[in-house]
Amino acid sequence: MEVFNTPSKIIITCYRRLSPYLQNEVQELGFATKRTFATGIELQATGNDCIRLNLNLRCASQVLYSLKAFRASNPDELYEALSDIPWEDLIAFDGYISVTSNVHNPTITTPLFANLKVKDAIADRIKSKKGLRPDSGPDLHKTVVHLYWQDNQAEVFLDTSGEVLAKHGYRKYPGKAPMLEALAASVVYATAWDGQSAFINPMCGSGTLAIEAALIATNRRPGLFRMNYGFMHILGYDEQVFFAERRRLKEQVDKKMTAKIIASDIAKEAVEIARMNAKTAGVDQLIDFQVCDFAETPLPDGPGVIVFNPEYGDRMGTHSKLEATYGRIGDFLKQQGAGKRGYVFTGNPDLAKKIGLRASRRIEFYNGRLDCRLLEYELYTGTKRHTTDEPS
Repeated sequence: MEVFNTPSKIIITCYRRLSPYLQNEVQELGFATKRTFATGIELQATGNDCIRLNLNLRCASQVLYSLKAFRASNPDELYEALSDIPWEDLIAFDGYISVTSNVHNPTITTPLFANLKVKDAIADRIKSKKGLRPDSGPDLHKTVVHLYWQDNQAEVFLDTSGEVLAKHGYRKYPGKAPMLEALAASVVYATAWDGQSAFINPMCGSGTLAIEAALIATNRRPGLFRMNYGFMHILGYDEQVFFAERRRLKEQVDKKMTAKIIASDIAKEAVEIARMNAKTAGVDQLIDFQVCDFAETPLPDGPGVIVFNPEYGDRMGTHSKLEATYGRIGDFLKQQGAGKRGYVFTGNPDLAKKIGLRASRRIEFYNGRLDCRLLEYELYTGTKRHTTDEPS
């Protein structure tokens, strides 16, 4: 079985509500999508195409290459169907495999049992052909196999990503309550920022939003920060394909970015963490870091976007203090943001009312399991306050 030059069904997964932004990314790379759903997209591609997808996508979590779809009502039928796959052509007998799964079958009380059945089928098949069983365990640093099993419909994939793509690899210092990199990139996309006007991120925390904005504006892709993927541990992998794609990533970086990116936070420690993360990402010289109260963040003249990701009471802060903070955010946007678009990312609709401005759009996201909104405000001189605004 040769996967790198053979087209198959590809499922690219993502966190909920990121699929529209993931679809745009995939299409910009020249791939046609067959289906978009809440947590991913489907397309046809080869294993070598998966290399390109893994290195380029900002909003993705995993790139899965389908090996076989089949019916299985119970663990024994699962084992038998998996035993027919020529695993010896895919995984080295002295290799290492891990299994992940998404299982909803009445005969399975724990996904760990299903994972064990998959491991046994793979290892038994390879031992019967090569005389040795590969090692196995929970680490995702080598060959990863993914099982999808819903009722009696099953499908097995090679996870060509391994470790999750949603973490882009530059954030060595997470800080407090950081936003996931894939979510931050999607938020930047959702603002429709043009990459040339100003991008202002008050209350920047560990800097993820500002860093993702700088990476997008300069066309720096996540593959520049990572040197190990699941596809590297599949038999037939040609490292020259990987290195050619990585050279392409380096060559396409735009080193002449003119956009003004400003990140501020009242906490000196937070700004230092953000600066260190930006340095790891290679964009520290492209971001103007400021230690100040958000209301003192310097705003350049002309168009641009102002993006807040304030605390919203689920993990940090107290509600009464946050009410005052949200009110001050509204005052700042109204009084200083004229000519720009303002955005507030929050998971607390009650606090959002304290902003006092009418949102022109409410863009749906999740942060972990928390239902969130990115509220958009068109800012004009003399913007009216609306204390009854109720974000949905």
